[in-house]
Amino acid sequence: MSVSQQINDDIKKAMLAKDKKRLESLRAIKSAILLIASEKAGSEVSDEDAITAMQKLVKQRNDAAAIYHEQDRADMAEDEEFQASVIGEYLPEMMGEDEIRKLVVEKIAASGASGPQDMGKVMGPLSGQLKGKADGKIISQLVKEELGKL
Repeated sequence: MSVSQQINDDIKKAMLAKDKKRLESLRAIKSAILLIASEKAGSEVSDEDAITAMQKLVKQRNDAAAIYHEQDRADMAEDEEFQASVIGEYLPEMMGEDEIRKLVVEKIAASGASGPQDMGKVMGPLSGQLKGKADGKIISQLVKEELGKL
């Protein structure tokens, strides 16, 4: 079953259960998927494209929640965090920091990077390899740490 079909089925379940908060999150996902479909002239949206869109939605929700926390708006932050958690249920498992660090060390050795000035040599290939599997901020942080040791 594709991600789009799963979302549609879960929307129906949330409507029957009258779960308005969950329904709002699921509709946001469906909206993002429909937007991608309209950009691609009505073709079927691949699971990879849907996952990319959902990752963007989660990042937006987390950023908004952080802003609400800064402004002491816990109620609004709670809503954003809930939506992020619902959307996150449909995302694949992210890689752990140890796994990412191992790949970073391997990529540094393979690229011949000799210090922080070579960050681009390492980040480019790593970003492509880990797209959808790891957060870019974590990758960047680990690359900086490992290049700093050289």
